[in-house]
Amino acid sequence: MLPEEPVRPTPVDSQESGLPRCHRHPERETGVSCARCGRPICPECMVPASVGFQCPDCVHGAAERQPRQRTTFGGVLALGDGALVTKVLIGLNLLVFLLTEYVATQWQVKLGLFSWVPRPGLKFGMAAGPQEWYRLVTAMFVHGGLLHIATNMFSLWVLGPQLERVLGRVRFLGLYLVAGIAGNALSFLLASAHGQLFTVGASGAIFGLLGATAVLFKVNRVPMQPVIALLVVNLVLTFSLSSVIDWRAHVGGLVAGTVIGAGMMYAPRAHRNLVQGLTTAAVLAASLALVLIGMARLPG
Repeated sequence: MLPEEPVRPTPVDSQESGLPRCHRHPERETGVSCARCGRPICPECMVPASVGFQCPDCVHGAAERQPRQRTTFGGVLALGDGALVTKVLIGLNLLVFLLTEYVATQWQVKLGLFSWVPRPGLKFGMAAGPQEWYRLVTAMFVHGGLLHIATNMFSLWVLGPQLERVLGRVRFLGLYLVAGIAGNALSFLLASAHGQLFTVGASGAIFGLLGATAVLFKVNRVPMQPVIALLVVNLVLTFSLSSVIDWRAHVGGLVAGTVIGAGMMYAPRAHRNLVQGLTTAAVLAASLALVLIGMARLPG
């Protein structure tokens, strides 16, 4: 007689194995469950956690529920390049400079802060009315010559990244634009009695960043001597070269930047967003009021 063959285990159908199936891959059996939701997960779906493993759904859900990190003054903390807005602004300024200086020079007049009343009843530029007020913004990106744009972009690169990191991208951009608008608005107001004005450049916005930097130094109790020295030098140059530099835009931007910076950095934590928004909106409204007053003073 042949010896009896050992009994071979009969294949057990996966349905009868008693192991659950991965909730993301139903064809795979597993003996591990998500430590958060308890659903079965296969090795591909296991994400190591402090205790056991979690499924990808729970990991992603926890990341979405986690509050976003904020800067010192309430802005969303940038995960990537902390000077992205500064670089974009520099790029836009350079692009507009190449366009207006070398490709189509007529765009200097189309984009610059241009207000002209050659004779009663005939008005051009901002003197023509609100449809031309876009110049308050576009003039910030137009420059007259290599030295002009080089000095402004160097100053933006020195002042911008630090403020962008502590304020956040949105607040920094708001500070830059509103300070530039305020500087241009003061230029328009003080020049409107003569009916003639043509000014370009980011200087008003740059002086706004300088004013906000002074506030930042004050808040952080950093010695003020360096920023005061820089401010004094710039103001001396501004008024010494008033025939080629628009001192009105510099002063307007400086005051606006200081006010906005104070509103953003001294705002109480409990009402920070409200105070920061109202301060910026108030400076913008005051700038537009200056334009309206200037319009009323135009001759003719």
